[in-house]
Amino acid sequence: MRFPSNIIILILAIAGLHLQAQQKIHPDTIRGKMQWFADAKLGIFIHTGIYAVNGVSESWSFHNRRISHADYMKQTAGFTLRNYDPAAWAALIRESGARYAVITTKHHDGVAMYDTRMNALSIVKATPAGRDMIKPFFAELRKQGIKCGAYYSLIDWSHHDYPGFLKDSARYSVEKDSLRWERFRVFFRGQIDEIAGELKPDLWWFDGDWEHSARRWGADDVRKSILQTNPAAIINGRLQGFGDYDTPEQNFPVSRPPYHWWELCMTINDSWGYQPKDTHWKTPYEVITIFADVVSNGGNLLLDIGPREDGSIPEEQRSVLKALGNWNNKHAEAIFNTIPGLPPGHFYGPSTLSKDSTILYLFLAGNPREAVVIKGLFSEIENISLLGQNSPLAWKIVGKISWSPVPGLVYIEAPSAGHDQYMSVLRVKLKKPLRLYRGAGGLAL
Repeated sequence: MRFPSNIIILILAIAGLHLQAQQKIHPDTIRGKMQWFADAKLGIFIHTGIYAVNGVSESWSFHNRRISHADYMKQTAGFTLRNYDPAAWAALIRESGARYAVITTKHHDGVAMYDTRMNALSIVKATPAGRDMIKPFFAELRKQGIKCGAYYSLIDWSHHDYPGFLKDSARYSVEKDSLRWERFRVFFRGQIDEIAGELKPDLWWFDGDWEHSARRWGADDVRKSILQTNPAAIINGRLQGFGDYDTPEQNFPVSRPPYHWWELCMTINDSWGYQPKDTHWKTPYEVITIFADVVSNGGNLLLDIGPREDGSIPEEQRSVLKALGNWNNKHAEAIFNTIPGLPPGHFYGPSTLSKDSTILYLFLAGNPREAVVIKGLFSEIENISLLGQNSPLAWKIVGKISWSPVPGLVYIEAPSAGHDQYMSVLRVKLKKPLRLYRGAGGLAL
């Protein structure tokens, strides 16, 4: 049964995927500048803000009337950063295996996490922290060779010139008061210029674009301004069609997205920011298997953490990042600088390929003890081993008919020892670049 395209889009929206029927990538995106992003595979997302003081939902808690705006803003008095160590943060991110990090410079609540000159609502001027947390963090990331990403919310529910405020409520109509909207545009463009000029992000992670059109945001001019400051900067897809890659959120696409570049942003528990009541932590096994699926389908994982108001990172989050880092260190060859692996149907699990397509990596979910099967492999195999082990694994071809060009099934001996705690990887060295059979079997070539 075929569903109409509008129904498909509705289903995706309900699932929270933020995927579009067609890829909304700006036509001027340069493939070369996206290469580091395509090779990076893993980024760490950091939602830090005054919402960590009481452990409430970032911005949405007052927007959805779960807390008054006045009570929400009282949290500024408790934001201290007394234990904030940007060097330790950068070291932990490096240990996780991540190649880039994205941190909130300003969420929808309007509280800037850097020293903005556009207003007084920043942690530098309005909280006991009294300091910029973005600039020293970026400096430490760059010492570790990690790319720097700036999250910036276009909307600002606390700004007196922004038309939105509470859910189902507005301060004014843009159509009736365009001068007031223009004052807000001057404000947010000023903040973007500050971040571009002083922090020089390698990556821009916009949010909040859904409340207005690209024309009203001036998205085209925003893009041009950023690239004038840093032509190599890349921009996520939440700029109304003026970004470079797509960003599905929380829910994993069940089929390989038709995009050149995409990134799954996902929390370690169920919350973006620090919420002590949320103890629904993902296990290292869950994060690792999700990550393997993402990479297999040609995407990146942007894994989120939420620090406390004092700048410390909860041990549960640190534990997951360290376990992920140990696994990444052991299996780096199969993850970083690779390309998507086998299409669905050839192997029951994630897979990747070396860039020259001569090495196939098979990720073994659950570490099976029985033979592993590859279907439709024309390419001859040179050798197979468990990644990280020198011992070769045996394989045999089953069901190959001499008079038919259709390849048989490759049954690979399961490793008897050396399995990884979470997920093992087989290294299949091919004699020539990968070539697959995609027919229906028999004589139907």
